[in-house]
Parts: sequence; structure tokens; C-alpha cells
Amino acid sequence: MVDLTPFDLPGMREQLWLQEVDEGGAYEVSCIPFYAYGLALGDVVGTSDSHDVDRVIRKSGHRAVRVLFTESRPSVNSRSALRAAVESADLLSEWNGDRMVAIDFPHGSPSQPILDSIQGEVEGGTAFWEWSDSMEFRPA
Repeated sequence: MVDLTPFDLPGMREQLWLQEVDEGGAYEVSCIPFYAYGLALGDVVGTSDSHDVDRVIRKSGHRAVRVLFTESRPSVNSRSALRAAVESADLLSEWNGDRMVAIDFPHGSPSQPILDSIQGEVEGGTAFWEWSDSMEFRPA
């Protein structure tokens, strides 16, 4: 778990999938974080005694774009332009309903086609986006 209080989300926690990489308590992030800042797919992290992520041991070189759409759509497939751009770029993404998506960018991946597909929604006032590393990770 990640306590999201340091990211202005008091009382909220995000569950991350972690895979143990050694007996010393190091874990690889195996999902794309939706809320925690400064973390990305493949980062190696450490945990506290209470199993909360409390430090970044090694960065993977991945970044994530997170998009929040301001309005619901009748179907998850209604975001077809963005889905097509992600698929065309052979990138991984995770959706939370039809209003939120996190997209993984391994080091050197082209981001502009994805950002271009988001831009129309942003200009229309129907979406917000940010890089997940716009703030460094901070433990609670």
C-alpha cells in the first residue's frame, strides 16, 4: 500500500502490485500507479514493517501518464482514439472504469502520439492529465 497523504489525498491509500526481487525486502512495482507520485512500473521499492511502500530503491526508467476524463461515457470502448494510440505504440495501460487511465512509457518510448490523442479532450475541457513523476515519491 501507499499512503497518499503526502500527495494531498489525506486518508487515501493506493494498493500496488509488488513482486519480491530479493530476500532483503526489495520489491518491483508490477502495475502502473494511478495516484502515487514518483513511482512507475518496474521501479524497485522498499516497504515498512506495516508493508507500506516507504522508499524507492531503484528507478526503472519508466514514466506514466495519467488521464482523468471529466465526464463518463456509456462504454469503456468510447475512448477508442486513445486506446488505438496506446495499442499502436505497443504500450501498456490500465483503466479504472471509463474515466481514468494510466499509461506506461518505458525509457525512450514516443509519448507525443499519446499526448496528441489526449489534447482534443483537454482543449474541450473534458480531460486533465499529468506525468506521474511530476512530484517525487514521499513516504507518509
